[in-house]
Amino acid sequence: MTVIGILILLFLVFVVASWLTFSLMGFALTLLVAGFVGWLADRIVPGSIPYGWLGAIVAGLAGAWIGGWFLGNIGPHLFGIALIPALVGAVILAIIVNLIGKLGFGGRV
Repeated sequence: MTVIGILILLFLVFVVASWLTFSLMGFALTLLVAGFVGWLADRIVPGSIPYGWLGAIVAGLAGAWIGGWFLGNIGPHLFGIALIPALVGAVILAIIVNLIGKLGFGGRV
Protein backbone atom coordinates (compact mmCIF):
# COMPACT_ATOMS: atom_id res chain seq x y z
CA MET A 1 0.00 0.00 0.00
CA THR A 2 1.19 3.44 -0.72
CA VAL A 3 1.40 6.24 1.79
CA ILE A 4 -1.70 7.88 0.29
CA GLY A 5 -3.66 4.63 0.65
CA ILE A 6 -2.65 4.34 4.30
CA LEU A 7 -3.63 7.98 4.96
CA ILE A 8 -7.00 7.46 3.30
CA LEU A 9 -7.57 4.30 5.35
CA LEU A 10 -6.64 6.10 8.59
CA PHE A 11 -8.95 8.97 7.68
CA LEU A 12 -11.86 6.59 7.06
CA VAL A 13 -11.22 4.81 10.36
CA PHE A 14 -11.19 8.19 12.13
CA VAL A 15 -14.46 9.28 10.48
CA VAL A 16 -16.23 6.03 11.34
CA ALA A 17 -14.93 6.06 14.93
CA SER A 18 -15.99 9.70 15.38
CA TRP A 19 -19.46 9.06 13.99
CA LEU A 20 -19.91 6.01 16.21
CA THR A 21 -18.71 7.87 19.31
CA PHE A 22 -20.98 10.86 18.76
CA SER A 23 -23.97 8.63 17.94
CA LEU A 24 -23.55 6.59 21.12
CA MET A 25 -22.96 9.72 23.19
CA GLY A 26 -26.10 11.34 21.78
CA PHE A 27 -28.10 8.20 22.54
CA ALA A 28 -26.76 8.10 26.11
CA LEU A 29 -27.57 11.78 26.64
CA THR A 30 -31.09 11.27 25.27
CA LEU A 31 -31.61 8.45 27.76
CA LEU A 32 -30.26 10.66 30.55
CA VAL A 33 -32.70 13.47 29.70
CA ALA A 34 -35.58 10.97 29.42
CA GLY A 35 -34.66 9.55 32.83
CA PHE A 36 -34.66 13.03 34.35
CA VAL A 37 -38.05 13.85 32.81
CA GLY A 38 -39.48 10.54 34.09
CA TRP A 39 -38.00 11.14 37.55
CA LEU A 40 -39.52 14.64 37.63
CA ALA A 41 -42.91 13.26 36.62
CA ASP A 42 -42.56 10.67 39.39
CA ARG A 43 -42.01 13.48 41.89
CA ILE A 44 -45.01 15.48 40.61
CA VAL A 45 -47.54 12.62 40.64
CA PRO A 46 -48.32 10.93 43.97
CA GLY A 47 -47.25 7.29 44.04
CA SER A 48 -44.28 5.92 42.17
CA ILE A 49 -43.34 4.70 38.73
CA PRO A 50 -42.34 1.03 38.96
CA TYR A 51 -38.84 -0.29 38.15
CA GLY A 52 -36.86 2.72 39.39
CA TRP A 53 -34.62 4.46 36.87
CA LEU A 54 -35.52 2.07 34.08
CA GLY A 55 -39.19 2.93 34.58
CA ALA A 56 -38.29 6.64 34.70
CA ILE A 57 -36.41 6.38 31.40
CA VAL A 58 -39.30 4.54 29.76
CA ALA A 59 -41.76 7.09 31.21
CA GLY A 60 -39.62 9.94 29.86
CA LEU A 61 -39.34 8.43 26.38
CA ALA A 62 -43.01 7.44 26.22
CA GLY A 63 -43.93 10.80 27.75
CA ALA A 64 -42.04 12.58 25.00
CA TRP A 65 -44.02 10.63 22.44
CA ILE A 66 -47.40 11.20 24.18
CA GLY A 67 -46.68 14.87 24.88
CA GLY A 68 -45.48 15.43 21.33
CA TRP A 69 -48.69 13.89 20.06
CA PHE A 70 -50.84 16.24 22.19
CA LEU A 71 -48.74 19.41 22.23
CA GLY A 72 -46.36 19.12 19.30
CA ASN A 73 -42.73 20.14 19.70
CA ILE A 74 -43.16 23.32 21.72
CA GLY A 75 -40.67 24.65 24.19
CA PRO A 76 -36.97 24.00 24.60
CA HIS A 77 -35.33 20.86 23.22
CA LEU A 78 -32.49 18.99 24.86
CA PHE A 79 -30.80 16.15 22.95
CA GLY A 80 -33.83 15.54 20.75
CA ILE A 81 -36.46 15.71 23.50
CA ALA A 82 -38.91 18.62 23.71
CA LEU A 83 -38.92 19.16 27.47
CA ILE A 84 -42.39 20.61 28.08
CA PRO A 85 -44.36 18.03 26.04
CA ALA A 86 -42.18 15.24 27.44
CA LEU A 87 -42.92 16.30 31.02
CA VAL A 88 -46.64 16.66 30.33
CA GLY A 89 -46.73 13.25 28.63
CA ALA A 90 -44.71 11.61 31.42
CA VAL A 91 -47.09 13.06 34.03
CA ILE A 92 -50.06 11.70 32.08
CA LEU A 93 -48.35 8.31 31.86
CA ALA A 94 -47.53 8.31 35.59
CA ILE A 95 -51.16 9.11 36.42
CA ILE A 96 -52.35 6.24 34.22
CA VAL A 97 -49.84 3.81 35.78
CA ASN A 98 -50.94 4.84 39.29
CA LEU A 99 -54.62 4.45 38.41
CA ILE A 100 -54.00 0.98 36.98
CA GLY A 101 -52.07 0.07 40.13
CA LYS A 102 -54.88 1.30 42.37
CA LEU A 103 -57.45 -0.72 40.43
CA GLY A 104 -55.43 -3.85 41.14
CA PHE A 105 -54.41 -4.71 37.57
CA GLY A 106 -50.74 -3.98 38.02
CA GLY A 107 -49.90 -5.41 41.42
CA ARG A 108 -47.95 -3.22 43.81
CA VAL A 109 -47.27 0.27 42.41
